Amino acid sequence: MSVMPDAVLRLDHVNVVRDGSPLLRDVTWEVASGQRWVVLGPNGAGKTTLLQVASGRLFPTSGMVDLLGYRLGSVNMLDLRYRVGVVSPALVEMPPGDERVLDAVVTAGWSVFGRAEEQYDQVDLDRAAGLLTQFGCRELRERRFGTLSEGERKRVLIARSLMTDPELLLLDEPASGLDLGAREALLRRLTRFAADATAPVTVLVSHHVEEIPVGVTHALLVRSGQVRAAGPVAEVLTADRLSDCFGIPLEITVTAGRYSARLAARPPARRPASVGV
Repeated sequence: MSVMPDAVLRLDHVNVVRDGSPLLRDVTWEVASGQRWVVLGPNGAGKTTLLQVASGRLFPTSGMVDLLGYRLGSVNMLDLRYRVGVVSPALVEMPPGDERVLDAVVTAGWSVFGRAEEQYDQVDLDRAAGLLTQFGCRELRERRFGTLSEGERKRVLIARSLMTDPELLLLDEPASGLDLGAREALLRRLTRFAADATAPVTVLVSHHVEEIPVGVTHALLVRSGQVRAAGPVAEVLTADRLSDCFGIPLEITVTAGRYSARLAARPPARRPASVGV
C-alpha cells in the first residue's frame, strides 16, 4: 500500500510491547525530506527500539508506520531495505575480521557480509572507494577489517551504509566508545555530511549532546518509551527540556553550533535569619 510521500518517515501512535513490558508508548513522530535529526534520551529510553521500527526491522504492536511513502505491513520490506542505510550493532552484523575494507563496503550492494563469488562492476568499486575517501578512510582500503580501530570501523560502516544510495540513514550511537580524537574526527565528517544537500535524511541516536554534529536541524527527546519533546533543535535542546528528559538539572551551552551539558550548579544554601537578642 502506497501512502502520500510527503514524509520520509512517519510514526502514528506507535506502541511496542515485549513480554508485557512497553518499550515504546504512543509515539507519534514525522521526519521530512532534507532534515537531520538527533534522538536523545537516557539508557532504556527506547531509542534503539525506535530505530528498529524506523528501519522496518521491527513491527509495532499497534499504531502505523509509513516509510518512504509505504505503509509497513502492506509492502515487501526487502524492496525498501536497500533504501534505508543502518549503522547499529543492535541492527546489523559486522563484516568478517579478515574481510578487505573495500570489500566490506562494496558487498553492501548485494546486502551480504563477506565477499564470495559475486561480481562487481568497476563503477561499484569506484563508488565504494569514493565513500571511504569521503569518511577519511582512503588509506584503509586494502586493510583487513579486523585490524581497524573502533573509530576506523565506525567510519567504514557508515561508508558501507551509503553504498546503496539510501534515502534515509539511521546511525545508532556512532560516536560511542571512541576516544576524544576519534570522536572529533567522526563528528567533523558528519558535520560535512550534514551540510551536503545530496546526502540522505539522517537520524542519529546518542546519549550525549556533545556527540551532536553541527548541522543537525531537529531533535527528539525520549524517556521511558515516550516522546518528551520534538522539533527544531533550538526549541528542543534547552536546559529545561533536557533536564526533564534525563531526570537531572542540567546547564546547556552552545558554542559554534556544538552543544555541551553539565550538572546545574546548586543554589547556595539559605542562611537562617538572624535573631535579635
